[in-house]
Amino acid sequence: MKNITILIILCVLLASAGCQGKSAAEPEPKNTTDANSQVNDNEPQNDSDPSADSAQADDGASPHGALPPAPSGDIVEIKEKMFIAQTNDIYYNADDYLGKTLKYEGFFDIYKEDKTNRLYFFVIRYGPGCCGIDANAGFEVVWDQDYPNQDDWVEAVGVLEDYEDDGYHYLRVALTSLTVLDERGAEVVTQ
Repeated sequence: MKNITILIILCVLLASAGCQGKSAAEPEPKNTTDANSQVNDNEPQNDSDPSADSAQADDGASPHGALPPAPSGDIVEIKEKMFIAQTNDIYYNADDYLGKTLKYEGFFDIYKEDKTNRLYFFVIRYGPGCCGIDANAGFEVVWDQDYPNQDDWVEAVGVLEDYEDDGYHYLRVALTSLTVLDERGAEVVTQ
C-alpha cells in the first residue's frame, strides 16, 4: 500500500512540476483506526505572517506564479480551479495546515490492500498524469460513521492531521462531515 500511495503522490507532483524529476516530500497517508485521538491533540497553527507570504509571492522565484498563500484562518477551502496546486501546497507545507479544517469536493474512492485486505478511503479527483501515468489528487479520509458508495460525489470537511507509522509520516483528514452531493464537479482537474 505504501508503495502504491507513494507512487500516486509522486505522479501528482511530477505532473504539477512538468515532469522535471521532482520527488514527493511526503507520501500519501494511510488509514488508522483512531482518528479522534489525534484530532484533539493537534492545535491550529496560526503563526503564519501574511506579509511574509506577499514577499514570497513577489520574489519571482516561481516560474508559474505565486503559490497559494498559507492559510490565515482555521478553514481552508480547496477550490476546483486550483485543486492540484492547493493540494500540493498542503503536502509540501504541511506544518502550515496541520490542525486546520479542510473543505473540498471530490469523488469517494476505496482502495483495498491485497496483503491485509485492509480498506483505505479517499476523497480525490483525477489529475492530468505525467509521462503516461495517470495521477490522483486529494487526501485519505477517516471517520467513525458509514462511508458513502464508491464513486459518489461528496463534500469532505475535516481536520488535517499528521501521524507516524513504521517510520513514515502521513497526512489524513479526520472527517467532521461527509456529504453526498447531487451535482458533480470536475472529476479531472489540471491545475
